[in-house]
Amino acid sequence: MKDIIVIVGPTGVGKTKLSIELAKKIDAEIINGDSVSIYKNLDIGSAKPTVYEREEVVHHLIDVCDVCDSYSVFDYQRDVRKLIDEITDRDKRVIIVGGTGLYIKAALYNYEFDKETSFSHYDELSNEEIRDKLLKYTEKIDIHINNRQRLIRLLNKYENGDVVGDKKDELLYPCKVIGLTTDRSYLYERINKRVDLMIDKGLVEEVEGLKKYYDSSRVLNSGIGYKEFHDYLFHDKKLEDVIDEIKLDSRRYAKRQYTFFRHQFDTKWFDVHFSDFEKTVDEVYTYITHSV
Repeated sequence: MKDIIVIVGPTGVGKTKLSIELAKKIDAEIINGDSVSIYKNLDIGSAKPTVYEREEVVHHLIDVCDVCDSYSVFDYQRDVRKLIDEITDRDKRVIIVGGTGLYIKAALYNYEFDKETSFSHYDELSNEEIRDKLLKYTEKIDIHINNRQRLIRLLNKYENGDVVGDKKDELLYPCKVIGLTTDRSYLYERINKRVDLMIDKGLVEEVEGLKKYYDSSRVLNSGIGYKEFHDYLFHDKKLEDVIDEIKLDSRRYAKRQYTFFRHQFDTKWFDVHFSDFEKTVDEVYTYITHSV
């Protein structure tokens, strides 16, 4: 089996563009690794690939659920593993691209979930508050306060009644993990501009069309680019405050993504050449085809 190519990195760094260009070069199909793009009608706020981009290269796990459906990390793990078998049976390469690190890791590593197991992201809680909840279950927490993903995983295990042990994470597939990065201040500038562009493209109208679903949709109340609109739709929050909050949440999320991908994967990092993106594509392609 040829290596699965995994493209990760913070929001707004060019992962989608790279995945499409690489897929053309190595005859690959793309599996979405973003937890929001799985849902229908969440197009602008999730920055999912356009219809044209999806016509260029086969994409999977985009628009597979309605906004009120429940789609868990267990579902993602099951679906990705099935897709890997199907794509490789067609003698195609597999590219997984996205920023939801826990979903991607659960699919590729020996994570075990029961079908009835629920998974909470605890987006409304700080790291300290998650740790405080853990202390109700155990006095021994051998996890650094800044390692949010591990804290979340452990709390979910306790709240689901799962066995908490020392089982080591094991990779189940041959993979090359590509990380895209850039100067932090420049990334934050790109994120801010990206949010402004989403507003220009009609994000407010997209969200207003989803208003009736907010009471019953988890993703609308937890996904960045959507959850910030709740008080705008149902209370008196000003739009400019919503936009500022989306930008802040996106920048904070980017920081958490860096932390996860640096510590949870054996990632090969590439600085993005935004003024000559083809150079980035060539560098990554050379690494994929020549490294052992």
